[in-house]
Amino acid sequence: MIRLQNIEKVYRTDTIETLALNSVSLDVAKGEFLSIMGPSGCGKSTLLNIMGLLDAPSKGEIRIDDQKTGGMNDKQLAQFRNKKLGFIFQSYHLINDLQVLDNVELPLLYRDTTAKQRRELAAEALEKVGLANRLKHFPTQLSGGQRQRVAIARAIVGRPEIILADEPTGNLDSAMGNEIMEILLNLNRTDGTTIVMVTHDENMAHKTHRLVRLFDGAQVL
Repeated sequence: MIRLQNIEKVYRTDTIETLALNSVSLDVAKGEFLSIMGPSGCGKSTLLNIMGLLDAPSKGEIRIDDQKTGGMNDKQLAQFRNKKLGFIFQSYHLINDLQVLDNVELPLLYRDTTAKQRRELAAEALEKVGLANRLKHFPTQLSGGQRQRVAIARAIVGRPEIILADEPTGNLDSAMGNEIMEILLNLNRTDGTTIVMVTHDENMAHKTHRLVRLFDGAQVL
């Protein structure tokens, strides 16, 4: 589902050059749940952003669902992301002025869907994460765990084949973190969604199919 070949990422300024990723090659199978671990600054989030086509590598090739992405322009990349990928972030990235249902609808605004279809799909996604009774609440009226559930609903509302999750349990206590992890595991088991998750939590990582470790921008396991 995802193939990275000899990915390198270099950040340059006038005075310094930083190698964030060094010759990373990685295959993620369809329906796999992969976790990525490593110390802070080792390149985990950079790798996830490159997988999600939010950032471009300095060198190397990315294929998603056997499609090369290197030649796509910004509009093509945005359309491809919207169709294939769902994103979950540690800090939720919800819009506080919008109700929960409206937050979840957002990715569907860029698709050819009616307002009625958007609301039905958003309500269905919220029911899947156990928030069917919070449609008209605002993010500020929810707990951290509930906000992360909204973020998951937003990620899955377009029925993407791949979910990329950056520290999805990082801001939560262990009980709530386990609940969020169970939702992700269920999405993987029931819907066959391919998931790549960056985490600092060994316990969460060992619940997934496979663990990849990074150190100083290179894959060590």
